[in-house]
Amino acid sequence: MNKAELIDAIASESKLTKADSARALTAFVSATTKALKKGDRVALVGFGSFSISKRAARTGRNPQTGKAIKISAKKVAKFKAGAELSKTVNK
Repeated sequence: MNKAELIDAIASESKLTKADSARALTAFVSATTKALKKGDRVALVGFGSFSISKRAARTGRNPQTGKAIKISAKKVAKFKAGAELSKTVNK
């Protein structure tokens, strides 16, 4: 499902216009991004939670040359599915 399909699905489920659904989706993404950038966790009960995890620096290999390269430390966004979502997906 791409963004346009998600907006269509939100519009049909919520009885909102497509324009309102697009604004709602954009607002959700923006608010979630801002919270994660501050280091906060965004939890949606039953659906899941978004959080930031720190990935340590490590040594990797260039697959073309086999030469060792340094991969710097960074923060990564993570999503952990909630129990209700996991249960529904696995039915």
